[in-house]
Amino acid sequence: MNTRNKIATLLVVAAAAVGAAFAYAWEPAIAALPAPPPPSGDQALLVRGSHVASTGDCMVCHTAANGKPFAGGLPLNTPFGTIYSTNITPDAETGIGTWSLEAFTRAMRAGVSRDGHLLYPAFPYPHFTRMSDDDIGALYAYLMARTPAHAPAKANQLTFPLGFRPLVAGWNLLFLQKGPLPAPGTAQSDEWLRGRYLVEGAAHCAACHTPMNLLGAEKSSQPFAGNLIDGWEAPPLNALASAPRPWTKEQLVSYLRTGLASEHGAAAGPMLPVTQHLADVPESDVRAIATYIMGLQPAAPAAAQAEPARAAASASVAAAAVPAGQRVDAGAALFNGSCAGCHGGAAPMRTIGDRPALGLSTAVNADSARNAINLVLGGNPWGGSASAHYMPPFADVLSDEQIAEVLSYVRASATQRPAWPDLQNEVAKVRKEKEALPK
Repeated sequence: MNTRNKIATLLVVAAAAVGAAFAYAWEPAIAALPAPPPPSGDQALLVRGSHVASTGDCMVCHTAANGKPFAGGLPLNTPFGTIYSTNITPDAETGIGTWSLEAFTRAMRAGVSRDGHLLYPAFPYPHFTRMSDDDIGALYAYLMARTPAHAPAKANQLTFPLGFRPLVAGWNLLFLQKGPLPAPGTAQSDEWLRGRYLVEGAAHCAACHTPMNLLGAEKSSQPFAGNLIDGWEAPPLNALASAPRPWTKEQLVSYLRTGLASEHGAAAGPMLPVTQHLADVPESDVRAIATYIMGLQPAAPAAAQAEPARAAASASVAAAAVPAGQRVDAGAALFNGSCAGCHGGAAPMRTIGDRPALGLSTAVNADSARNAINLVLGGNPWGGSASAHYMPPFADVLSDEQIAEVLSYVRASATQRPAWPDLQNEVAKVRKEKEALPK
């Protein structure tokens, strides 16, 4: 075969491949409804739909800062650029008001919009595909009963050529596994099965707590092993037994429903609104979630039995022995002036809301300083009656060097973990990242 024929053959093969890709990427439109359907009068159905929405954290992702609930516009930061969430109110022009239940179900299970274009997997349809018809129908009824909000979609800002949506078809071919969850390998309790359905489906916990590969898909070989989300470390859910004090099911239930665990810390960053919405979910479902997550823990080694005593001994900042060093000494002075009123061993604020000692804090004991830095820089917002979560921000009060000094002191005085390396540069890096985030 001469060179010209080889080139011609390659062009034919390439054209066939492109044609096959487009055929797979193309999805037909589903006819629009002439008008938004009237709100359902079935109150039990709407309550169920509200529970599904709260479990799935729908309002958080689909509500921009100072925006109307579910009207979209929230910037979702990905390694590939910024994707803006869409309007899922029943507005006929800019929302889903003309979507039928069939179109809504296809979007939830296959990631395809009503008009046939492919949705980016920042929308976690690889998890929502596990949801039952009844739950999807209840969520649809709930959203269609919301007040319509006119809010046109914002243009995504993605790295070229990722704005070309047919490319998502290839991603789906590789990573989307449609359908319900397979049966478990061993007999399990009804509560465990319910928890698995929620965690792997509507709650999509792995979407934040599992490492991603280069294509932005969850690494199936490392489920629940932790990830980086919006500049925060989402801790591994399969390592709760290795905390300074191993988590119990009751502590996890409390944390998920209130955002506070007395022996582990308060929810912050992307996890805080999750707990706020789970407070609206039936307690039985939260207990089922906790049962499933606790079942992810490996068997604890015998040495772990001594860990609670060790943690208790190192829990108080005031009583701990602090290594000598200029940074730690400077951090002690800053801590006493800025932090001890709430976090000192004898601070009266410690008695409000069962705040844990810093020696038990997940952020302070973490391998990475990122979450501790985020907390000092941005604090934790005031939550009205949930005042036990509150922490003021120090980004405008303390320099990178001072924050590094405070955290060096806390790490040294409250834990038996090694010092965080290159801490001042890490503070500067996290501060820069926060300042660069789209608003």
